[in-house]
Amino acid sequence: MSVPAISLESLVSTKSFDQLLTRAKSAGCASSSCGSSAKPDEMDSALWQKISDHPCYSEEAHHYFARMHVAVAPACNIQCNYCNRKYDCANESRPGVVSEKLTPDQALRKVIAVANEVPQLSVLGIAGPGDACYDWDKTKATLERVAREIRDIKLCISTNGLALPDHVAELADMNVDHVTITINMVDPEIGAKIYPWIFYNHRRHTGIDAARILHERQMLGLEMLTARGILTKINSVMIPGVNDEHLIEVNKWVKERGAFLHNVVPLISDPAHGTHFGLTGQRAPTALELKTVQDRLEGGVKLMRHCRQCRADAVGLLGEDRGQEFTIDQVSDDITYDASKRKAYREVVARERGDHVAAKSQAVAAVKAAGSGETLVIAVATKGGGRINEHFGHSKEFQVYEASQGGISFIGHRKVEQYCQGGRGADTTLDGVVAALKGVDIVLCAKIGDCPKDQLAEAGIRAMDVYGYDYIETAIGALYAAEFGSEALAATA
Repeated sequence: MSVPAISLESLVSTKSFDQLLTRAKSAGCASSSCGSSAKPDEMDSALWQKISDHPCYSEEAHHYFARMHVAVAPACNIQCNYCNRKYDCANESRPGVVSEKLTPDQALRKVIAVANEVPQLSVLGIAGPGDACYDWDKTKATLERVAREIRDIKLCISTNGLALPDHVAELADMNVDHVTITINMVDPEIGAKIYPWIFYNHRRHTGIDAARILHERQMLGLEMLTARGILTKINSVMIPGVNDEHLIEVNKWVKERGAFLHNVVPLISDPAHGTHFGLTGQRAPTALELKTVQDRLEGGVKLMRHCRQCRADAVGLLGEDRGQEFTIDQVSDDITYDASKRKAYREVVARERGDHVAAKSQAVAAVKAAGSGETLVIAVATKGGGRINEHFGHSKEFQVYEASQGGISFIGHRKVEQYCQGGRGADTTLDGVVAALKGVDIVLCAKIGDCPKDQLAEAGIRAMDVYGYDYIETAIGALYAAEFGSEALAATA
């Protein structure tokens, strides 16, 4: 017996957990046992425990778990050509957009408020809006306060790496076991094109000298984290004509020094943001260019392809931002932590994940059994849980999968403007959605109207809702087998 997908959505959106939790347990689910069923066979158990509920470090986990960033560290020690100081700076964002900067005490109150209302929350990160290691006192105070109140939350920081070596020991002492370092180069001559200056040892350095110091400190920090057993994710901003080809070398360097993940993200260079690259006409990479570079990095450090380039105050599942629901003026001064929602959610998710992994395994086997050399690219409208559970017109992004002889792989996401506004769709918006889905063969969603379905068909994209609320991989496996299985091939012979 499995727990229906709607249990997860009901658990998130209502205050009545007891019935759902009872159903989960009656189905044989207990968080102490079911969760392990989702562990890949080849992965060490200790490593799996570190990433199993971290949405950035596990593509599988990002369907179920949410992250939260608190904007407590506004000061920064480098200038990036893709960052505008008036928007502050962030290492995982269109750089550094925040609605409000917080003190450590305010951050604690906000984290408690989110933990009480967002049961998916598993990770707290500090990603600026400047640099977490340079603004260290605020970062440390925040992490220490949160760790005392919410003991089962994972703690992360994101940093440019310049001040990182000075704080690795303290990070380890505070049980911070995930650190993201933004590394865009290992060649100082390339670095000089990205960083106008850095501030190090009480003085400003510029040009190749600045890039050389930054590079040396980044490599030292990465090596120190690896020695301490702290998992590292390397973020690299792909800048066409500057470091796109060079990222292959970056991947080699960080692999040699023990990085766990490499996350190549596209430059965001809208002139409206006022960044140097935006104002000087430096273009961003296309989705195809980004995928091409990512594909060339296969075989190096494991790639992260599900990044959403989060704001420095993001709240919620990857791909959504609920931060405006939890501005500090909405949080009580005397709020206390209630673990019941998070505990209940984990009980249900444990069973759901086990079912999902089993379904995915069967779907991959069906694709491989088809024995075809063909490839299908499928875009999926989803709200999480690993299911096709979003209406086409409500989607603000589509998750993109590739099915081929090698199996089923998540290869990225396509952000779009929501087509349906107030019950009606706009033709211009639909044009943008169709353009964003270029290269996709099939769109899967929970529901779609005839008008968008017909316009997608005119662009060579099939859209269907017959697999609504199924697991994503189950639908893809069935589609691939129907298209390219031996019986399908025989019928077309």
